[in-house]
Amino acid sequence: MNNGKHVILYVDDDQDLLDAMKLVLEANGYTLATARTAEEGLQVYKETNPDLVVVDLMMEEIDAGNALVKELQALGNTAPVYMLSSMGDNLTVATDYSELGLAGVFQKPLDNSQLLKMLETKLRKS
Repeated sequence: MNNGKHVILYVDDDQDLLDAMKLVLEANGYTLATARTAEEGLQVYKETNPDLVVVDLMMEEIDAGNALVKELQALGNTAPVYMLSSMGDNLTVATDYSELGLAGVFQKPLDNSQLLKMLETKLRKS
């Protein structure tokens, strides 16, 4: 938490999506930390100790999202991690959820009401 607000780390290479997420989350009482690459995401994670992480599956490299999630696991991350994908059902072919320890997967484009409901469930109780 930061100043009484839950910190969400959102890693995505699409600046428009980062900006849109910032508007939605900050309007609903969250603090958003952003990164545009997996490498930057790892650094921001270390700096902010977020309460929840949302990672785009395909960023600067096709498997960058998976690689970042594995790095977070190696660091002992305990925050819920959600993968964001535009791959639809094909994501299950590319990703082993149990191996990555994901809390869930969101489909692009992200439904704001679904995201806010999940955040309420996962974070407001803590």
